[in-house]
Amino acid sequence: MIDTARVLQHLHLVLVASFATTIIGVALGVLTYLSALLRPVILWIADILQTIPVLALLGLVMVFFGPTATTVIIGIVLYSLLPVVRNCYVGLEGINPALKEAARGMGMTKLQALLWVELPLALPIIFAGIRIAVVTSIGIAVFGNVVGGGGLGATLTNAIRTQNMPVLLWGTLSLMVMAIVFDTAMGFVEKRLKSRNT
Repeated sequence: MIDTARVLQHLHLVLVASFATTIIGVALGVLTYLSALLRPVILWIADILQTIPVLALLGLVMVFFGPTATTVIIGIVLYSLLPVVRNCYVGLEGINPALKEAARGMGMTKLQALLWVELPLALPIIFAGIRIAVVTSIGIAVFGNVVGGGGLGATLTNAIRTQNMPVLLWGTLSLMVMAIVFDTAMGFVEKRLKSRNT
């Protein structure tokens, strides 16, 4: 049977990385929206990071942080930034200009309009990007075993090496259930956010 500690370790990697991805991704998305000068640079870097093979990216991070869970978390964050950054920018850019003008007409500063009008309106699209990043990170975290991060990657690697098919099956099913649960739950929240803005 599957080791519960490995499942919890995998969840820990995913949740910590997803939280960091959300904070950093939204901040970069807002910066991309506000700065026409930095926009192409940020989007280009986010694009490049996702084109690098996962193992190569983890290996590069390991050079600086060693074979630890920190390496896995940083690797997941770097690899998952693109959907959050891009969706945040697209969501903010796609807001009706009349609504932006109305907020300014009510006496709001640019920062107040961003925080109280624009970000709430863009939230469904931003959350869709976060959903993609979270579900993606579940699969990426499997490679964490290669750089000493543990999680279900260690269970699957050992099962393949020893040809333990029951453990391999349970490990694979655990990943599938984890991905489906997160995707379904976040999909439900995303629909609620969309219905609230209509």
